[in-house]
Amino acid sequence: MPFTLRGDDVCQATPPTPLPNPYWVAFSPAVAKLIHLELGNNGLPKDPEWLEVLGGNQLNVGKHIFSNPISTAYSGHQFGSWAGQLGDGRAILLGDINHLELQLKGAGRTHYSRMGDGRAVLRSSIREFLCSEAMHALGIPTSRALSVVGSKQAVRRETMETAAVCSRIAPSFIRIGHFEHFASLQNIVRLKELADLLIAEFYPECASKEDPYLSLFKQISARNAKLVAQWQSVGFCHGVLNSDNISALGLTIDYGPFGFLDHFEIDHICNHSDHGGRYAYHRQPQIMHWNMACLASAMLPLLELEHSAEESQNLLRSALEDFPLIYAKEWQQAFRQKLGLQSEQDADVELIERLLQAMHDSKVDFTSFFRNLGNLKKESNPTEILQRNEFVDRERIDQWFADYTSRLQSENLSDDDRKSLMDKVNPKYILRNHLAQAAIEKAQQDDFSEVDTLLTILSKPFDEQLLFNDYSKPPPLDMQRVAVSCSS
Repeated sequence: MPFTLRGDDVCQATPPTPLPNPYWVAFSPAVAKLIHLELGNNGLPKDPEWLEVLGGNQLNVGKHIFSNPISTAYSGHQFGSWAGQLGDGRAILLGDINHLELQLKGAGRTHYSRMGDGRAVLRSSIREFLCSEAMHALGIPTSRALSVVGSKQAVRRETMETAAVCSRIAPSFIRIGHFEHFASLQNIVRLKELADLLIAEFYPECASKEDPYLSLFKQISARNAKLVAQWQSVGFCHGVLNSDNISALGLTIDYGPFGFLDHFEIDHICNHSDHGGRYAYHRQPQIMHWNMACLASAMLPLLELEHSAEESQNLLRSALEDFPLIYAKEWQQAFRQKLGLQSEQDADVELIERLLQAMHDSKVDFTSFFRNLGNLKKESNPTEILQRNEFVDRERIDQWFADYTSRLQSENLSDDDRKSLMDKVNPKYILRNHLAQAAIEKAQQDDFSEVDTLLTILSKPFDEQLLFNDYSKPPPLDMQRVAVSCSS
């Protein structure tokens, strides 16, 4: 969908800054199919000029003419504090292709770059590319990544690195920060235009409701409640859940210092710039709820078009109370499925929470534990279950396994059928930080083979893929505490 809002208060014309001597680092044929891009036998675009377009060096390729690239204005709360106007500091929207927005991230300065250089580096671009595609394969709503184009152009971060441009697509990159921006300017006309655009293109069911804008808020909130429940179920930490990084479509966007859990820590912090742990794993649901409160505040003037101020506040306050209910339902269902439980029983939540606490206390690998749990037989003697050896407190985990196997016996599924279902929701492969780092280090030496290998593996995270079994293993001891900064 093209971003149709126009005006200096909304966006600025932003031609990309050319990238010297570009070359392919990574490319996703699966995403290319979404935009009907014709590929050659090498899996890259048949028209070589796509390299120049996706590197930011030209705007025309074949029948595609991206004549009006823009960057958009938005505002938001960062780490809990109002940051004022922000905007696409290094993201440039080229245009619409097959009803999807095509963005270049790292293609140079924009009107909203502030003190930044508008560039991205090879390291962060590879991470975003791989994680976008990994999340999609896990069934989690996300922006997608088409390519990474590299250059030897030097870029200074903590150290000198090289530049890269990551091209990404989504139905829309509209975010909560867009609502906050127009609300902060008290520009009700623009606020209404933005809401009407979303309803027309993505939430048409809201148009027929008695209060379309209240319905829109509820839909956005519900999507993001479900999204964060999915994150928790695979051990994904976003790292920077500022309100300007939250999608109005309930997509995972703005991959930065993210990380998947290795050994389970309920309070794991993946971003070493997050000194207070605001965006730690266990706080993600609370923070997403807080961001929905920011959206409610921004949308309040829209409700006041039809209701009194007091009534509008009460309606939104009531709608906000739905978030934790939706989240809890989705979270419980996700973890029941991870445990192979088909029915709902009152004691299930306690069973899940006891397991997570035991995993936290013993720092058990999150992904491997749930994947291997599918091999357990419901008639097993708890003291003979090999996974008990991963826990320090054997007596406590033996009791948990006893309760779990008893719970399984109340279900009608056979062990084989249960394992089959569990393997469809418990991935064997995730983008572990040490795997991404190994691919990055090779790429920095102009060897992009490991990026391709990871893309292949992560596109089928639930399959056994015996040739790549080593990629499913927890990180070595010296790589277990990799943290990533916001700087990229």
